[in-house]
Amino acid sequence: MFGCSHSHADTNLSTESKQPLSTISVKENTQNTSSVDLENKRFTIKELNKQVINVKNKQIKSDSVTANPKKNSAMLNVVLIRQNPELKYGCEVTSLAMVLNYAGVKTTKMDLYRSVRKDLDPLIKSPKGDIIRWGNPADGFVGDMTGRRAGYAVFDQPMIALINQKLPGRAINLTNQPFDRVLEHVSAGYPVVVWTTGDYRLPDRPEGWYHGNQYIKTPLDLHAVVLVGYDSKYVYLNDPLSGKKQVRVGKQQFISSWKALRSRAVSYK
Repeated sequence: MFGCSHSHADTNLSTESKQPLSTISVKENTQNTSSVDLENKRFTIKELNKQVINVKNKQIKSDSVTANPKKNSAMLNVVLIRQNPELKYGCEVTSLAMVLNYAGVKTTKMDLYRSVRKDLDPLIKSPKGDIIRWGNPADGFVGDMTGRRAGYAVFDQPMIALINQKLPGRAINLTNQPFDRVLEHVSAGYPVVVWTTGDYRLPDRPEGWYHGNQYIKTPLDLHAVVLVGYDSKYVYLNDPLSGKKQVRVGKQQFISSWKALRSRAVSYK
């Protein structure tokens, strides 16, 4: 078995309207100290300079503050969708169906199955059963997602293209970002499709094959789930294969498996 069928279980600043230059007049007082009449109020140049400095300091302070600081914990009530029985190898599109439905998009796993890009290169094996040639999941889904024939997986770029089909211009690729950045996205209210393994541990089924002149090296025990929450010790996942909602997994254990799958993660904004 291949792919996911295998399982062991800008800060808003207040702005003031600018006074037209024609309404500002500079006068000399009797003590030879320059002053400015602004909206019928008189300010000395020193007072105006002080106000300008205060505004600049506020701007610097505002720019240094993170717009959406990560909460200590978060949990999103994302509907659970199961990939089986229709999509034996369809963990990625089923996970994405959960995310898009949470975003308010009316779609189904079968709609996404039909829409996602596919790499149609056939599976070629040696007489011993080793994979010699197959497709590239970075280009599209490899194999048959339904399970009638061997199927494998699809990676982040075709998924980003699929998100943009349903939410034009709103896809977010968090692949190769620090995991804390992924958690920040969940904290802001957006579930994330993440790649891991069937048991959320390090992969133990390495495999490789040629796609044209390119050698694809990737583990077979690959899975995709929806990251719906976290706290200080755990992450919480909607798993389309096990059919379990908000599965609790040790954070460090999960991060290790996620990194082993090349830190892939996609969502929307």
